Amino acid sequence: MLPADLIGTQVYSPASGSFTIKKGPLFSNIILADEINRAPAKVQSALLEAMQERQVTIGDQTFRLEEPFLVMATQNPSSRRAHPLPEAQVDRFMLKLRVTYPPDKKRGKKEIMKRIAERQPLR
Repeated sequence: MLPADLIGTQVYSPASGSFTIKKGPLFSNIILADEINRAPAKVQSALLEAMQERQVTIGDQTFRLEEPFLVMATQNPSSRRAHPLPEAQVDRFMLKLRVTYPPDKKRGKKEIMKRIAERQPLR
């Protein structure tokens, strides 16, 4: 994955001899970035810059991101291919929720599956 996969890029049109802007998925109002720490550092930086500045630059053009702009990201703490987020960039997130396994993993997983099957809310 490259930063251009996230923010977009300039596309050359041979017919007109000019470049056009192809905006990436970051121009949505709600972004879900799954396992952000497995993305390369430059991709993380592009996402976190957009979160901080509320704008994206493609080539020589700068585009403001529409409001509301919300990024929800997950992190995989046990991946060998993880690139931890720098502490200076973690502050761009408003909330951190740590989801852990129940103390008794085997029984806990069975209880979760049972509640889902019975459509009972988790407490």
